[in-house]
Amino acid sequence: MDINSKLVEQGIVLPDAPPPAANYIPFVKVDKLVFISGQVSQNENGFIKGFLGEDLNVEEGYDAARYCAISLLSQLKNAVNGDLNRMVKVVKLGGFVNSAPGFTEQPNVINGASDLFVELFGEKGRHARTAVGANLPLGVAVEIDGIFEVES
Repeated sequence: MDINSKLVEQGIVLPDAPPPAANYIPFVKVDKLVFISGQVSQNENGFIKGFLGEDLNVEEGYDAARYCAISLLSQLKNAVNGDLNRMVKVVKLGGFVNSAPGFTEQPNVINGASDLFVELFGEKGRHARTAVGANLPLGVAVEIDGIFEVES
């Protein structure tokens, strides 16, 4: 199935890719790989902020990670000149969770992104992954970067 049809089916509208917040570029293409800079949790209302295990629960973190995945897709769409059907494989995600002391459910939070990629791409969406606790910039709840294989 066409990825654009799957996005519509799931009710996902890709926003414009967020611009960099500092001195870096949103993505780098090397041969068939696209390395996408970390995308922070934000939705139509702005940044999703807070510490998991203190201000936010796992379900809210899961949703924040899903928004990060949507931003990754927006960046990927720019990297492949608008054609997400050129995505061959989600290779790796790096997930960072703004964690309160003692919070240990980072993998369950980052599943919000992982599950979305598998829902959209099936086996092509399965990937290697990191899920760690961190102190994140701007107080955002989640940040995720990604590596994707694309057609030449």
